[in-house]
Amino acid sequence: MIAVSDLEVVVGSRTLMTDVSFRVDTGDRVGLVGRNGAGKTTLTKVLMDEFAPAGGTVTRSGSVGYLPQDPRTGDPKASGKERILGARELDVLVRRMRKAEDQMSDPDPKIMTKAIDRYPRIEAEFVAAGGYAAESEALAIAANLGLDEDILNRELQTLSGGQRRRVELARILFAAPDVMILDEPTNHLDAESVLWLRDHLKTYSGGLIIISHDLDLIEEVVNKVFFLDANRQCIDIYSMSYRQYLRQREADERRRRRERSNVEKKAAVLSAQADKMRAKATKAVAAQNMARRAEQMLSGLEAERAADKVAHLRFPAPAPCGRVPLTAAGLSKSYGSTEVFTGVDLAIDKGSRVVVLGYNGAGKTTLLKMLSGLEAPDTGEVIPGHGLKLGYYAQEHETLDTGRTVLENMRSSSPHLDDTAVRTVLGSFLFSGDDVHKPAGVLSGGEKTRLALATLVVSSANVLLLDEPTNNLDPASREEILSAIRRYEGAIVLVTHDEGAVSALDPDRVLLLPDGDEDLWNDSYLDLVTLA
Repeated sequence: MIAVSDLEVVVGSRTLMTDVSFRVDTGDRVGLVGRNGAGKTTLTKVLMDEFAPAGGTVTRSGSVGYLPQDPRTGDPKASGKERILGARELDVLVRRMRKAEDQMSDPDPKIMTKAIDRYPRIEAEFVAAGGYAAESEALAIAANLGLDEDILNRELQTLSGGQRRRVELARILFAAPDVMILDEPTNHLDAESVLWLRDHLKTYSGGLIIISHDLDLIEEVVNKVFFLDANRQCIDIYSMSYRQYLRQREADERRRRRERSNVEKKAAVLSAQADKMRAKATKAVAAQNMARRAEQMLSGLEAERAADKVAHLRFPAPAPCGRVPLTAAGLSKSYGSTEVFTGVDLAIDKGSRVVVLGYNGAGKTTLLKMLSGLEAPDTGEVIPGHGLKLGYYAQEHETLDTGRTVLENMRSSSPHLDDTAVRTVLGSFLFSGDDVHKPAGVLSGGEKTRLALATLVVSSANVLLLDEPTNNLDPASREEILSAIRRYEGAIVLVTHDEGAVSALDPDRVLLLPDGDEDLWNDSYLDLVTLA
């Protein structure tokens, strides 16, 4: 399990938490909550020895499965299926069996004979390790996470970021470790997969730490809540469900306010009395004692929780452009023998609002990458219209240079702004002080989201390509981006599983992938949003 004692976490000059202690034991299903930037992802990295704390100790026992927000582990040339089976070290046996199968039909009699002799021995090892039943179990988990056989047979390096995340999640669930640490596990999952994951985690018998802005998942799964309070630099522990935690936390805040008010009144009376007594020399010592007591009463007060800060977001006024700033004609894409989509046509009119729907793997992210110029189509072309200025929000934050700092990323996106203006924009997105000098690669998912959105704000884009822009955002920050989508006057092409984002967009058209069918929007398509 995991035991944390007197932990202090510092990033740059900023202290995220201090004197934090907790345990996660068998059967504990912990929801780690707090606003974006509070340090939730950083804490999980500390627990996994990926980030060194400034003080304190972390002790782990047993096996741990960790799903980060951006998993990049594993042999890029291994298949998705091999990666999942590797959690129980079955991938090596599978590769040896496949090699023997191939050699059993070799024209060289010696090679064929050796393979025929070798195959039963390898298969016996596979069966002894629970092979066929385990493989069936792994494939069932993968299928429930939206990973079909075509995806599982592809090399990891050919998979999208969302597909890689689902492979890693399947690997962890298949491994069934003693403790799981899952950072935003529902990202890239459709509604059916999210429901399956909820049911699976509810029956998990090990220890679990989960970060998620899917409040239904947190409510149904967790039996403990760790609230990371960024203002007080501590963790409040609630051994209860998420809904009970919300009620208890509000009650705790009311109690703090009452106690503070009562103590402040008593201290004010003591201070006033001390001031009166100081005028008399015979009572000077008593006055000092009384004043000191008032100060002690105030110093012992538990701090009242400050309101969480929220990034204020407004997309830019779009630069002037022609009637059709962006056109795509005859786009197609395949990975090896797997065809993603073919013959996709799309014309983005000035100020139009288009939502792209399709099942996971239908090519929605790939299409946006093509429209942005980051990926070339196999056939067809993307044609920029008069005055086109593109702004692309990538769900995997590929537009950010992770080797450069927050400030350097913003400067490269806004060469027309001076340093003061750049810092002002970053400040409105909650990057202030030394935070602007942090490398983008160490930011949490929510912080990367805020930085990527900040680069859009200064872009003067007249066509925005938005790929899952509400992922990794707390409820308050999500409302900010939905409001920005509603107010934006330029054209938007949106990919999302979030019904609220589609409602904010109020689309006039829908593009259905992989078939490339285009239609006028009507509310009957809303049923496809969470399934897409």
